[in-house]
Amino acid sequence: MGRPPLKIDVAKKDQQELRTLLKGGVQQVRVVLRALALLQLAEEASAPQIAAVIPLTPQAIRRLGHRYQRVGLDGALYEKQRPGAAEVLDTNQKQRIIAMVCSDPPEGRARWTVRLVAEESVKRKLVPNVGRETIRILLLHHDLKPWREKNVVRGRPQRRLPGQDGGGAGNV
Repeated sequence: MGRPPLKIDVAKKDQQELRTLLKGGVQQVRVVLRALALLQLAEEASAPQIAAVIPLTPQAIRRLGHRYQRVGLDGALYEKQRPGAAEVLDTNQKQRIIAMVCSDPPEGRARWTVRLVAEESVKRKLVPNVGRETIRILLLHHDLKPWREKNVVRGRPQRRLPGQDGGGAGNV
């Protein structure tokens, strides 16, 4: 025999709020599916029965019901803000890498590449470890594309002596 049916008492006020939400305008698909599942739970349908109609797993429906009981309607429908990944580089490290990219590339190289910037950053001990994608995003945010610019050392323009006009025609 399976699990006993999930007994979730959804308040009448919350049921009305769910119906209003479903009749309203554009919502996230997750929110709509959760609202439909909660309404089905209010009508005492089992999680496997709801899962047959709504594209959620029975386990997800049970978790949704328990979350509704624990934190209420808003907590069940909407997710908390996620913190995201931590910053890999601090401000000082970013500034030092940008300064390095603005200088001349290493001896024997015509231009900076993303891979070269990552290698040189570690070699010069600006950062303990950094990946190419982190460097690419850093350069993108500063609108730097050093791989497009060739750092060519140009000689000074030659001084012209009087009588040399450089034209060629008429100087015979």
